[in-house]
Parts: sequence; structure tokens; C-alpha cells
Amino acid sequence: MSFTLDPALGIPVVYLVDDEEVVRDALAWLLRSRRLLSQGYASAEAFEAWLAGQQAPGRAAWPQAPSCLVLDVRMPGTSGLVLFERLAERSLLPLLPVIFLTGHGDVPTAVAAVKRGAFDFVEKPFSNNALVDRVELALQASAQALLARKALGTTARLLDELTERERDVLRLVIEGRPNKLIADGLGISVRTVEVHRARVFEKMNVKSAVELANLLRDGGLA
Repeated sequence: MSFTLDPALGIPVVYLVDDEEVVRDALAWLLRSRRLLSQGYASAEAFEAWLAGQQAPGRAAWPQAPSCLVLDVRMPGTSGLVLFERLAERSLLPLLPVIFLTGHGDVPTAVAAVKRGAFDFVEKPFSNNALVDRVELALQASAQALLARKALGTTARLLDELTERERDVLRLVIEGRPNKLIADGLGISVRTVEVHRARVFEKMNVKSAVELANLLRDGGLA
């Protein structure tokens, strides 16, 4: 399959968590054959320790580049399923899609995990091409989540630049109220509403109330 990502998002990384070194090495080689970088961890605990460093106070939100996690279901110590649940609690799944590696007996468990937010599962022994195709799809999903996070941050910053009165007008504009009703509700003149409305549109980089409402809705800020 064709795989392209926005270079501005950074270099994609595939994280491999499997207690078998031979599996990690084989997966790393397979990913390199598709020009994909990977980082391997022998346990869920090792990956969580590394992740804790990435999420330390003062550091930029992680991940910064498209990422996905190829995760074995059954491992000594913390299982892949427990790690998955912890990642879900941290709201990382949209940014870090999880692909489970599973034996035949674990397929029902993997299916249940997919229903709870895992990206996919691959049964061992797996087709090399099929696995990497799914990894590439997961990286594309991660890229979309990163772009959405970036857009949300941009919209939030634009909202912060509005005055309190401009935010009052914005709320009534996206409710669909005409200028006369906004003026009556806020106890100001229609002309003042028009001025605030124009400033809101300019600061938010939109041209209409519909575009403004869509911007806030897509950013989860409506």
C-alpha cells in the first residue's frame, strides 16, 4: 500500500513490546524494509518506564510524531492487556494506536480489546505484508489525531485572545441569534454587536457564523 505522511509531523515511530527478543528483532527488520523506525521493549514495565520519562512535567505533550504500538497480549509480569488499559486511562489511544499480537487462544480477548479502543489485532503466525499494512494504517490514524490536537490547541489560543464581551457575542452568534436579539440580550446597541461580531470573526479567522460554529465543534469546544 502507499504510505505518505505530512513531513511537518515528524518521523513516525513504531513501538514494539514483546518479551521474545527474536520477535522484536524480526519485527524491527520487517519495519526497516518499509523504511519505518522502531523501538523495542522486552516488557510492559520497560515501556512504561520509558513513557514516564516522555511525560515528565515540563516536557512537550507526547507523542509529537505519528506513533503506534505493536503489543503482545501475553507477557510475564504486566500483560499487554493491562498496559493497554493504562494507556487508555491516559487518553493516549487515539495518538498511539495499539495493534495486538495474539496467539490463536487469545483471539476473543483481542477482539474484546478492539471493541474497547484497540486499533487492531494480528494473529501469530502473521503475514508480514498484512502486519505492516496495518501498522501504516495505524500511523496514519495517529497522524490525524496529532493534527486534531494541533487544531484544538490553535483554536483554544484564538479563543483566549477574545475579550470577555467578544466571547459573550460569540456564544450568542453560534446559537444563531440575529444581531438585534444579541443586542437586547446583552444590553448593548446593535452597532456595538456588529463591531464585536466583526472582531470575533477576524480573530478566529472565519467569515461566517456557520464557519465559526464548525470550527468550535471540530475542536470539541462548542
